[in-house]
Amino acid sequence: MSTAASGRMRARDLDRADASGLLDAAYAEGQLGADEYHDRIAQAAAAKTLGELAALTADLQTPAAARGFAARRPSVARKVLRRSGSGGSYPGHTRARDADRATTRELLDRARADGQLSEDEHDALTELAAEARTLGDLDDLVADLQRPRDVAPAPRPPRSHRRQWYRAAVAVAAALAACAGFLAVTREAEPRSAAQAPTVAELGSVQPVVVATPSLVTAEGIALFLRNYQRKFGDLQVDELYLHDDLATLTRAVPGQPNRKVQYDYRGGFAQSHEIETRKTDTPSVDLAALNVDTIGRALADAPATTRVPGGVVTLLRVGVNGLSPGYGVATGQPVVEIHVGNSVKESGHFVLTPAGEVRRVWPFGG
Repeated sequence: MSTAASGRMRARDLDRADASGLLDAAYAEGQLGADEYHDRIAQAAAAKTLGELAALTADLQTPAAARGFAARRPSVARKVLRRSGSGGSYPGHTRARDADRATTRELLDRARADGQLSEDEHDALTELAAEARTLGDLDDLVADLQRPRDVAPAPRPPRSHRRQWYRAAVAVAAALAACAGFLAVTREAEPRSAAQAPTVAELGSVQPVVVATPSLVTAEGIALFLRNYQRKFGDLQVDELYLHDDLATLTRAVPGQPNRKVQYDYRGGFAQSHEIETRKTDTPSVDLAALNVDTIGRALADAPATTRVPGGVVTLLRVGVNGLSPGYGVATGQPVVEIHVGNSVKESGHFVLTPAGEVRRVWPFGG
């Protein structure tokens, strides 16, 4: 099928979700500003064809967070993340990451230290590097500088591993054939007895390296979530946040647009889960910077005992504004933290804290 024909092919909801995920990852790397990101997310949600989705990611580097996805689902990746080549250099109009700007600043610092740049030249070029949007912009700033060998190389698109896998498979097949031939000759030369029969070591499968992700209902998991949240949105404001063991869902105002709200799911990265909607400009929000993570973490660890739920585990931590009643222990309209605990036989309890971690009211099991 021609590229033009595939570009006109209708997009599925899954394709739109995949494109949004790539935009999320690119935004987290600094390839897109907040306004650009939200504009492209809105366009991805409204896209009708695969060509429209591909156009939204055509000037992006393949995000590191998306490379595993591209390996698992190459047919989808080709649809929504087109690349002119594999393993070559990115074209100059490709968006720069925060890491690329940092590399350029390092090169400028080195050039200032070894006398290639004056102090004024260094300061001016460093400011331009911080504002650069594309790899071409960054290249222009350092084109006339000598580049030390130990400075990080220019980014390159990930190579396709299909050829390497083929070569590896051929090599393994050849090695197995050689081993089989050797064993056959050895067996003919040795007495045919059970006691002298050669044993072949069983080749165990390679165990994958698993990087543990902390539960979101622990102090460590909350701290990691807040760092990623700040990195993505540039602030810690949220209308409502729900944390489970391995999933967070949240609603917040669109940055720079207080009359719009958007919902996200978080599983190590943020994915928009609903279309942008109207938001009342007077909707109260919570500043997550006010959370005392250490104190709340201790409350989470003690939650089963606090709620008297036998064999209980934390099922939910909610952060929002108290809109129920003063009987909740926190004044109406003020930030509140709720911790819910349950067990396998559906026994449950919950309690309420202030953002500082002060327990205000407990609803224990059987109480």
